[in-house]
Amino acid sequence: MIKKQLGSFLFRWLVSSVAMWICLNWFGHFVEGAESAQSSFWFYAVVGLIFSLVNSFVKPLMTIFSLPLIFITLGLFTLIVNAAMVGITVWLVPEVQIGFIGALKSCIVISIINYLVNLVVADIK
Repeated sequence: MIKKQLGSFLFRWLVSSVAMWICLNWFGHFVEGAESAQSSFWFYAVVGLIFSLVNSFVKPLMTIFSLPLIFITLGLFTLIVNAAMVGITVWLVPEVQIGFIGALKSCIVISIINYLVNLVVADIK
Protein backbone atom coordinates (compact mmCIF):
# COMPACT_ATOMS: atom_id res chain seq x y z
CA MET A 1 0.00 0.00 0.00
CA ILE A 2 2.81 2.43 0.82
CA LYS A 3 4.49 1.63 -2.51
CA LYS A 4 1.31 2.58 -4.37
CA GLN A 5 0.95 5.83 -2.42
CA LEU A 6 4.60 6.69 -2.96
CA GLY A 7 4.29 5.89 -6.65
CA SER A 8 1.17 8.03 -6.89
CA PHE A 9 2.90 10.93 -5.13
CA LEU A 10 5.97 10.67 -7.38
CA PHE A 11 3.80 10.60 -10.49
CA ARG A 12 1.77 13.61 -9.34
CA TRP A 13 5.03 15.38 -8.50
CA LEU A 14 6.24 14.75 -12.05
CA VAL A 15 2.96 16.01 -13.50
CA SER A 16 3.09 19.10 -11.25
CA SER A 17 6.67 19.77 -12.34
CA VAL A 18 5.72 19.62 -16.02
CA ALA A 19 2.63 21.76 -15.42
CA MET A 20 4.66 24.36 -13.54
CA TRP A 21 7.27 24.37 -16.33
CA ILE A 22 4.51 25.18 -18.82
CA CYS A 23 2.88 27.81 -16.62
CA LEU A 24 6.06 29.56 -15.53
CA ASN A 25 7.32 29.82 -19.08
CA TRP A 26 3.96 31.06 -20.39
CA PHE A 27 2.79 33.35 -17.58
CA GLY A 28 5.73 33.89 -15.23
CA HIS A 29 8.72 36.20 -15.33
CA PHE A 30 12.18 35.17 -14.22
CA VAL A 31 14.07 37.79 -12.24
CA GLU A 32 17.34 39.28 -13.43
CA GLY A 33 20.17 36.77 -13.18
CA ALA A 34 17.96 33.66 -12.92
CA GLU A 35 18.27 32.60 -16.54
CA SER A 36 20.11 29.41 -15.51
CA ALA A 37 17.12 28.38 -13.38
CA GLN A 38 14.83 28.71 -16.38
CA SER A 39 16.55 25.84 -18.18
CA SER A 40 17.30 23.64 -15.16
CA PHE A 41 15.40 20.37 -14.69
CA TRP A 42 16.06 20.45 -10.94
CA PHE A 43 14.55 23.92 -10.61
CA TYR A 44 11.24 22.71 -12.02
CA ALA A 45 11.42 19.52 -9.96
CA VAL A 46 11.74 21.62 -6.78
CA VAL A 47 8.94 23.96 -7.90
CA GLY A 48 6.73 20.94 -8.63
CA LEU A 49 7.51 19.52 -5.19
CA ILE A 50 6.70 22.83 -3.52
CA PHE A 51 3.44 23.03 -5.48
CA SER A 52 2.53 19.46 -4.50
CA LEU A 53 3.22 20.15 -0.83
CA VAL A 54 1.29 23.45 -0.88
CA ASN A 55 -1.66 21.66 -2.48
CA SER A 56 -1.46 18.86 0.08
CA PHE A 57 -1.26 20.97 3.23
CA VAL A 58 -2.43 24.54 2.59
CA LYS A 59 -5.23 24.02 0.05
CA PRO A 60 -7.49 21.91 2.31
CA LEU A 61 -7.27 24.54 5.05
CA MET A 62 -7.98 27.40 2.66
CA THR A 63 -10.89 25.48 1.17
CA ILE A 64 -12.43 24.86 4.59
CA PHE A 65 -12.05 28.50 5.64
CA SER A 66 -13.47 29.77 2.35
CA LEU A 67 -16.48 27.42 2.25
CA PRO A 68 -19.01 30.25 2.73
CA LEU A 69 -17.60 32.11 -0.28
CA ILE A 70 -17.49 28.89 -2.29
CA PHE A 71 -21.17 28.28 -1.52
CA ILE A 72 -22.18 31.86 -2.29
CA THR A 73 -20.36 31.86 -5.64
CA LEU A 74 -21.53 28.32 -6.48
CA GLY A 75 -17.97 27.02 -6.58
CA LEU A 76 -16.33 29.76 -8.63
CA PHE A 77 -14.29 30.89 -5.64
CA THR A 78 -12.31 27.65 -5.94
CA LEU A 79 -10.57 29.30 -8.91
CA ILE A 80 -9.33 31.98 -6.54
CA VAL A 81 -8.19 29.33 -4.05
CA ASN A 82 -6.32 27.49 -6.81
CA ALA A 83 -4.75 30.74 -8.02
CA ALA A 84 -3.67 31.41 -4.44
CA MET A 85 -1.94 28.01 -4.37
CA VAL A 86 0.02 28.96 -7.50
CA GLY A 87 0.76 32.36 -5.95
CA ILE A 88 2.03 30.81 -2.71
CA THR A 89 4.24 28.44 -4.70
CA VAL A 90 5.71 31.27 -6.74
CA TRP A 91 6.16 33.36 -3.58
CA LEU A 92 8.24 30.54 -2.08
CA VAL A 93 10.48 30.41 -5.18
CA PRO A 94 12.62 33.57 -5.29
CA GLU A 95 13.64 33.36 -8.97
CA VAL A 96 10.12 33.72 -10.39
CA GLN A 97 7.43 36.38 -10.35
CA ILE A 98 3.83 36.02 -11.48
CA GLY A 99 0.85 38.34 -11.27
CA PHE A 100 -2.67 37.45 -10.16
CA ILE A 101 -3.97 37.09 -13.71
CA GLY A 102 -0.99 34.86 -14.55
CA ALA A 103 -1.70 32.75 -11.48
CA LEU A 104 -5.35 32.50 -12.47
CA LYS A 105 -4.42 31.41 -16.00
CA SER A 106 -1.88 28.99 -14.53
CA CYS A 107 -4.43 27.33 -12.27
CA ILE A 108 -6.73 26.82 -15.26
CA VAL A 109 -3.90 25.27 -17.30
CA ILE A 110 -2.87 23.05 -14.36
CA SER A 111 -6.48 21.93 -13.91
CA ILE A 112 -6.72 20.98 -17.57
CA ILE A 113 -3.42 19.07 -17.40
CA ASN A 114 -4.52 17.22 -14.25
CA TYR A 115 -7.88 16.40 -15.84
CA LEU A 116 -6.21 14.95 -18.93
CA VAL A 117 -3.76 12.93 -16.83
CA ASN A 118 -6.61 11.57 -14.70
CA LEU A 119 -8.44 10.50 -17.87
CA VAL A 120 -5.43 8.53 -19.08
CA VAL A 121 -4.18 7.10 -15.79
CA ALA A 122 -6.45 5.30 -13.36
CA ASP A 123 -6.39 6.59 -9.80
CA ILE A 124 -4.10 4.54 -7.57
CA LYS A 125 -5.75 3.56 -4.28
